[in-house]
Amino acid sequence: MKATLAPSSLTFTSLPYSSSFHSSSSSLLFRCPSSSASMTTTTRGNVAVAAAATSTEALRKGIAEFYNETSGLWEEIWGDHMHHGFYDPDSSVQLSDSGHREAQIRMIEESLRFSGVTTDEEEEKKIKKIVDVGCGIGGSSRYLASKFGAESIGITLSPVQAKRANDLAAAQSLAHKVSFQVADALEQPFEDGKFDLVWSMESGEHMPDKAKFVNELVRVVAPGGRIIIVTWCHRNLSEGEKALQPWEQNLLDRICKTFYLPAWCSTDDYVHLLQSHSLQDIKCADWSENVAPFWPAVIRTALTWKGLVSLLRSGMKSIKGALTMPLMIEGYKKGVIKFGIITCRKPL
Repeated sequence: MKATLAPSSLTFTSLPYSSSFHSSSSSLLFRCPSSSASMTTTTRGNVAVAAAATSTEALRKGIAEFYNETSGLWEEIWGDHMHHGFYDPDSSVQLSDSGHREAQIRMIEESLRFSGVTTDEEEEKKIKKIVDVGCGIGGSSRYLASKFGAESIGITLSPVQAKRANDLAAAQSLAHKVSFQVADALEQPFEDGKFDLVWSMESGEHMPDKAKFVNELVRVVAPGGRIIIVTWCHRNLSEGEKALQPWEQNLLDRICKTFYLPAWCSTDDYVHLLQSHSLQDIKCADWSENVAPFWPAVIRTALTWKGLVSLLRSGMKSIKGALTMPLMIEGYKKGVIKFGIITCRKPL
């Protein structure tokens, strides 16, 4: 989970930490669970626009501060890959195992495999330029750049993350291939069709406007290029369901307050958004079982002497994050939280 976000589109007004995201054939709305009335700028006028801008700016600031404070702790304990690991279902990885970081690398490799991205492409189809949308401290960017011999640019809201990522690139003699900058995921500072691979590993959950997020991914990917989104989602709604159950929404709201998340959405929502752009080879999968050992492992690490000392030294946001981890486990066990991958290709 990494820092990246931009001001929400004026199409939507979100109520941070208390809304769920729904798709329909005609529109995508943020909806407050305590009211059946959708909140759109067309009905709320300038007041709603101003409120949306204010709440989004507060969310951006919160995300940046959260990762400014917590990224050092994460790197110290878990290394430079700030995302889930990919495990065999029902595997039990013990605290002393080195399997956690290997599982994080496996997450990258499995994402590429699922998306059909390989190093064996013909020259004109090779991956030459990559953008890592929500790059953290650059673990995925450096790995992908090395794997494909490609140029990679990472973007994040956190100045601390961007600096650390650039420092690590220099230390690993990759500064000529990899660079990092502070930028908004929803207003990316790149020309259209620049990248052969658009990579978003656990950053979509921070986006207050999922439609604009997808629009930007589609805009910057080159014709024939691939988009890979790996993200936290809520479960797909059943036919006839209009919203999550109140207890499910309450669980997500409690997580949102700690991790600075706006409205959640489902993998179905992402698929519908990608379909609206007439993209090809759209695929998705639920990898919840494959990441199940991750949060228990993080908790066990936090409860070691080194983990506790580092946690206390890191600050209150890190402590609150640690206390919220059991809610993530509960969400996965009860099927409310899903870990999804969604991928597609832009037509030539």
